Amino acid sequence: MRHDTIAANTGTMFLASGTATLLDYFRVPYEVDTELGSRGLEQLRRGPDGPSLFWATTLTGDTKAAKISGRNGQPEVPIFARTVPDARVPGLLSEVGRGWRPVRTLIEEDGRPGGAIWQSEDGSIFLPFDPGEVMVNYWSERYAGIGERGRVRRVRRLMMMGYYRLRPFLPRQLQIWLRRQFARQQARSSFPRWPIETGLHDFYDLMFAILADVAGEPIPRIASWPDRYEWALVLTHDVEKAQGLAALEPVLEAERANGFRSCWNLVAGDYEVPLERVRTLVDDGFEVGVHGMHHDGRDFESRAIWQERLPGIREAGERWGAVGFRAPSLHRRWEWMPQLGFDYDSSCPDADPFEPQDGGCCTWLPFFNGELVELPLTLTLDHTLFVILCQTDERAWVAKAEFLRDRGGMALIDTHPDYLVDGTILSSYASFLARFASDATAWKALPREVSAWWRRRAASSLRREGEVWRIVGPAADEGRVELVEGGAW
Repeated sequence: MRHDTIAANTGTMFLASGTATLLDYFRVPYEVDTELGSRGLEQLRRGPDGPSLFWATTLTGDTKAAKISGRNGQPEVPIFARTVPDARVPGLLSEVGRGWRPVRTLIEEDGRPGGAIWQSEDGSIFLPFDPGEVMVNYWSERYAGIGERGRVRRVRRLMMMGYYRLRPFLPRQLQIWLRRQFARQQARSSFPRWPIETGLHDFYDLMFAILADVAGEPIPRIASWPDRYEWALVLTHDVEKAQGLAALEPVLEAERANGFRSCWNLVAGDYEVPLERVRTLVDDGFEVGVHGMHHDGRDFESRAIWQERLPGIREAGERWGAVGFRAPSLHRRWEWMPQLGFDYDSSCPDADPFEPQDGGCCTWLPFFNGELVELPLTLTLDHTLFVILCQTDERAWVAKAEFLRDRGGMALIDTHPDYLVDGTILSSYASFLARFASDATAWKALPREVSAWWRRRAASSLRREGEVWRIVGPAADEGRVELVEGGAW
């Protein structure tokens, strides 16, 4: 029996000419059929008849920033990718359908058209970019190096490196004043938008609308969270100094009182961490992670410093039984993070212009960087919110968490016992916890639990049995199947 017959009647949803990053990520069922595809094209199809989705693979030139134009009331969608100009499209599509016409234009940053999404008379769709490349360019923050955006970021990075070199010699009040002045410049950033950037998830929505159009039925995928949970609420802390380690108890009391557990990220080389303290936290149901070798903002400054400090970071992880890492001051390098040797990293915000390394991965869901699970920070840090932006209560945290709850995302917060000694900040944190303590839809999980679930989900697949989609694999007992309806796109 040919694969296309299998796809149409049993087992799977699509046939693809090769691996499809989007489908893999959401666990949409498909099989690879090497007989599909054409030179310069990847192909995804539902069955032997009907439309297909094509996208370009022979992409050259520089990665560009563009927006997919709005249509049928849908928003513009920002993408960052190499694209195929319209002039080349007829040649690419000459053997895969008839009556092709552009239906949504790509608008480049200077306002000029930069290609288009095309549709044929049988309903097939052509994307002038690789959707997997779009996703990775978001996750890896490669978009930040494009054009003028890249030049501005390099200047800001040099300024922040200079600041961190001088910071040990600056009075505390001067440090705060400088950060507040710099925050005014950072707040002008138009992308990613703060506190919420929806661009990548708008792209997901567009792709699923197209997939449902091609399939002619709702698209099955494995839900983001296990069991009955609709979203995740994850508490983490970074302990910057010895006085922070001495100030854990009031924070622990607030969390215990509201039925929460959290992860405490400790610096390996700046202060003594008694193993008994680590064991007590773990035995009480909490988690311990590694917060770099030194909290000086230099762990990722150069390859030499990174290689010098990496053994100490790994040794601390082994000594504490830690499976997670967070970089000091959220300094990070996409290409280096998988070398950590940890199960997960949580050093990248979804969207934050105010941190020493601005930007973000633009998602509120976990994702993989190689074999490393990345858990994005999605709520603004306490120091940024209360000290730099001068907020006085938890309303910003609550508003973002409620948005993420509505979108089925992960609200991951990072606070510091070093700053929670301030009564206003601690009271605001406790009020935030109380706000969601009784929310039965929230998975109140430790980071290590989220990472472990994401791995089980990634190792599972969907199989059709009659008219029902079932999960096969390690997530079978706890996972849920979602059906994503189509719609105008």
